[in-house]
Amino acid sequence: MWRRKSYFQESVDSGSTVSDSKLDCEQVMMNADMEVIDPENQVELEEKTRLINQVLELQHTLEELSARVDAVKEENLKLKSENQVLGQYIENLMSASSVFQTTDTKSKRK
Repeated sequence: MWRRKSYFQESVDSGSTVSDSKLDCEQVMMNADMEVIDPENQVELEEKTRLINQVLELQHTLEELSARVDAVKEENLKLKSENQVLGQYIENLMSASSVFQTTDTKSKRK
């Protein structure tokens, strides 16, 4: 175990976001007060760095998808509104046209 906090732990404790801590393995190792890191810890650091980068990529993808969903919802609302206007317009045209008027069969028989 580490006796000192790693650079990543210090940045998280100081309120930095994970995206602020986007570091590659060499940077993390250099910021560990130049301590000699054994191969086991180096592998652990590389794995942590890979996972952090993967999380950041997934966060970015989620943000893009969320923005796309919001845009689609907005477009859907606009189209619904346009459809209502067009439906009312067609209904008014049909009611004004004699072709679409309902016929009263009783008045024609007399």
